[in-house]
Amino acid sequence: MVEFQQVADLIKSNMADADVRITDLTGTMDHLGITVISDEFDGKALLDQHQMIMDILREKLKEEIHAVQIKTMTFEKARKKGLVE
Repeated sequence: MVEFQQVADLIKSNMADADVRITDLTGTMDHLGITVISDEFDGKALLDQHQMIMDILREKLKEEIHAVQIKTMTFEKARKKGLVE
């Protein structure tokens, strides 16, 4: 079982402007839905954005996280979706 705040802090320590939102997808605390909003994704393909997050979470995925559903976007896209102001 992983602490959501640890995961968020890990991502934020690698992506300074990241807005990280984490949900428990199954109630077991090891299947996570992670949304990361960051301008570091600007100009990058979706696959590359997800790879950035997977690289950050690599160690956690080996032991603490069984599955992850990742959503990534820039702040501009998040504003258009009404996720941030």
